Amino acid sequence: MHRLFAIALIFALLPACAAQTDTARMVAPSAAEVEVAPTFYVSRHMQKESGDDPALTAEGTANAQRLADMLADKGIAAIFSTDTKRTRATAEPLSRLIGVPIQVYDPRDNQALAARAQAVTGSVLIVGHSNTVPAIVAALHGQPVAPIDEETFGLIFAVDRSTGKTVQTRL
Repeated sequence: MHRLFAIALIFALLPACAAQTDTARMVAPSAAEVEVAPTFYVSRHMQKESGDDPALTAEGTANAQRLADMLADKGIAAIFSTDTKRTRATAEPLSRLIGVPIQVYDPRDNQALAARAQAVTGSVLIVGHSNTVPAIVAALHGQPVAPIDEETFGLIFAVDRSTGKTVQTRL
């Protein structure tokens, strides 16, 4: 008798559970259902050693991984870096994580870089230098950003591709 009552109760509650699941799905879509607006992410390389074409410091390497973790779910379709150890090492963790190769660009030609980045469908990461990042943001039609001094690392500029609105974040 108890068994029949339990079965009847389960069948009576099933429609309510299904309705609640559908309502929950409407209120909080899954991560796969959320679209990320295409964005240009522009970052200076992370902390570096000294010398000609230096590598990243241990702190810089850790911050490059933090950058990768931060951008892993942002729909990055292309990664651009200058041909230096420090910029490539900054981009490498994200490249490995999402399987997108690093493309080298000429830091003396921001317009060509902007044209390449704008031709990409999806979000883009560009890794540059303190003396190039503000000009890159401007070439991408972002809002003007202040110059970056030699001691500042971990700034990421997110330029909305449709509006040019630029948001600055620090790791």
